[in-house]
Amino acid sequence: MEVKSVWLGPMRRPVKLAMLGTVGLALATAAWLIAGQLFLGAEIGMHEMLRPAGLPSVQLMLWSLLAALIFSSLYLSDTVGAIESEPEGFFDILSLVTSRLAMMAIVFVVLVMFYEVISRYVFNKPTLWANELSLWIAGFVFLFAGQYAMQQRSHIRIYIIYDLMPRWAQKLSDCVSVFLIWVFAFALVWGGWNEARDKILRMETFGTAWDPPIPATIKFAILFIISLVAIQALSNLIADWNKAPEHHSPADDIDEDEIRKLRETLGDDKNG
Repeated sequence: MEVKSVWLGPMRRPVKLAMLGTVGLALATAAWLIAGQLFLGAEIGMHEMLRPAGLPSVQLMLWSLLAALIFSSLYLSDTVGAIESEPEGFFDILSLVTSRLAMMAIVFVVLVMFYEVISRYVFNKPTLWANELSLWIAGFVFLFAGQYAMQQRSHIRIYIIYDLMPRWAQKLSDCVSVFLIWVFAFALVWGGWNEARDKILRMETFGTAWDPPIPATIKFAILFIISLVAIQALSNLIADWNKAPEHHSPADDIDEDEIRKLRETLGDDKNG
């Protein structure tokens, strides 16, 4: 079945091919590194992944993984789920792309923790990096999730009073909300920029055996992504300005498509 392209259009197929190629290259390079460690005695582990200087195979692995993540997020953002709203501008598309990165990152966290459990309790060889890598990835998942929630208008909103307002008052309330978001983002960037700049310039690390640059990357990412959240809030305000007033009820939270799938599944189980 042909899937409708949301924003890539004719570029959908080239992006898909690039995704498959880079994912294949990343998996092949990872397999080569694992085989070298198991059978050739090559001492390349997670410690060397943060310090790839003089290690072409590690550099190839990192660059191919980065390209695979970029092309995968671009391709996966070209479709929207049944409960997702379609993008209406550049920043909506950007939020969808980063949301796909967050979704893939959750899979990475699960795989890392699964590896740690097997390594620790089956082979009695706990890692020095699994917990820190999980924290590192989870930090970006949390930040990207906020941006995605803003784009989907799925953040906390209280409609009891809002629905009773005339449309001009609703618009005024939206303007006040966006203004407060911008004030918060400005204060955060203003107060944290010097520290974030210093951390990223010296690539401040975690101070552990693996020693990843978590403080440097997370601190800078907080300021950058909160700025994207503020821009997304303004984009939402502009996109929703001329729309008809919405009325909300508890039934809005019901996913009819999910209920239909559950009924089909339960029906198949009964027939089986």
